[in-house]
Amino acid sequence: MSSEPAPAPAPASASTEELEADLSTATISKKQLKKDARKAEKAGKASQRQQQQQPQAEEADPFAANYGDVPVEEIQSKVISGRTWTDIGDLDEAAAGRSVLIRGSAQTLRPVSKKMAFVVLRQSMSTVQCVLVASADAGVSTQMVRFATSLSKESIVDVEGVVTLPKEPLKATTQQVEIQVRKVYCINRAIPTLPINLEDAVRSEAEFEKAEQNGEKLVRVLQDTRLNYRAIDLRTPANQAIFRIQCHVENKFREFLFSENFIGIHSPKLIGGSSEGGASVFKLEYNGQPACLAQSPQLYKQMSICGGFGRVFEVGPVFRAEKSNTHRHLCEFIGLDAEMEIKEHYFEVCDIIDGLFVAIFKHLNENCQKELETINRQYPFEPLKYLEKTLKLTYEEGIKMLKEAGTEIEPMGDLNTEAEKKLGRLVKEKYGTEFFILYQYPLAVRPFYTMPCYDDPAYSNSFDVFIRGEEIISGAQRIHMPELLRKRAIECGIDASTIASYIESFSYGAPPHGGFGVGLERVVMLFCALNNIRKTSLFPRDPQRLAP
Repeated sequence: MSSEPAPAPAPASASTEELEADLSTATISKKQLKKDARKAEKAGKASQRQQQQQPQAEEADPFAANYGDVPVEEIQSKVISGRTWTDIGDLDEAAAGRSVLIRGSAQTLRPVSKKMAFVVLRQSMSTVQCVLVASADAGVSTQMVRFATSLSKESIVDVEGVVTLPKEPLKATTQQVEIQVRKVYCINRAIPTLPINLEDAVRSEAEFEKAEQNGEKLVRVLQDTRLNYRAIDLRTPANQAIFRIQCHVENKFREFLFSENFIGIHSPKLIGGSSEGGASVFKLEYNGQPACLAQSPQLYKQMSICGGFGRVFEVGPVFRAEKSNTHRHLCEFIGLDAEMEIKEHYFEVCDIIDGLFVAIFKHLNENCQKELETINRQYPFEPLKYLEKTLKLTYEEGIKMLKEAGTEIEPMGDLNTEAEKKLGRLVKEKYGTEFFILYQYPLAVRPFYTMPCYDDPAYSNSFDVFIRGEEIISGAQRIHMPELLRKRAIECGIDASTIASYIESFSYGAPPHGGFGVGLERVVMLFCALNNIRKTSLFPRDPQRLAP
């Protein structure tokens, strides 16, 4: 017999319940497994179909490599390919049949059908029409056409294609050729909705008037909006032309003065003292010392003459803390300044101005016709009238002309804006010129360093120069004797100690001399008869604007 007790038999009811539970669990597990297996099989087949379809979708466009967005790494100066690029402005009839590579901004995107589209690319002032036609021979697919028309306006685009001649003259582009596109790549996409549209920004006043007559309302981009988004506004053809004209004026200024034996200098823009000749200046602290931004290179031009240079000029920024919210004043502008020894008479300075500006006007008319025509389309103006030998009138002669025309001027006073404009009209009517010199102003309205007249100390050896009835140049013979200079400074309410080094420089022996200063932006504004100087300043600074 076994010594261990026999196990107690399990209750019949418990045994049956456990068995049923086990069977139920097994049944559910098998069903779930079968269900999960079917799901996995379906997912596998779907994945297989997707993998099979993906290559087919890529293979469906054998020309996919001919278009697309260029990856960032490809334009991070990765390689020098040696490819030859063509400027859009150089595309002409002589280029017909050639394969070219161009880059520009997408100005217009016009789909014609699924298989055809037009894209106008712009580079600076030039535009060209690019044609996409789906064709296996050309390597252009419908997907490529769709890609090109999906680009946002102003995106930067590269196009490779063949130059062809259109059947009809093209009215919407500057270049009278087309590019049959073979490849198109987007270098950088512009945002889909721009803050201002170029087609709105390029409209002339005549277009607004015509639309109004027809009961249409066009979007007008106001000046502040233009300046707020200047990076876009500068792309208009007129603005592109304006700043090319400005570049020509500056270059011609340098070129002419070089030919007259002037030497280019650069004066400091940060100067000591809290004032400069009593004028309104931008004050600041310089290492614990009072200082200000130079409102003119005047004093340093003169000191350079004392340094023996004979004739000097400067092109540089000038700062004026004036609260002048007018059409012709800025708080910062580019000054074109010159100073020279005088042998006998300050008319020697006037003669330089005469030759300089006649040379500038001729150069612009002869070499910048495209730019002037472009400006004229948006801002119509009459060509400037000037004489081969510039007209000179005395201040008294000018006052007499105004009085005879019914305009009273304060005795020995300066001309205000309205008087200047009226005198400009009178001079144009009488002498047939819009460019003239008015000289011998009253001493009281000129700076302290202006030389008095030898025969009447109430007047001065000074002059202003006018274009279209607005003053652009102020100049004079300077005082080169230190005692007289100090006396005049005190008479004008200037603390002579603040300009001691300037006055002292004339005590070492200084030749008689004179000079002038002119604002580059104002010259361009008036030559092109524009209504606001902010149009000729790249990023204007006035009493209200410090950005962008």
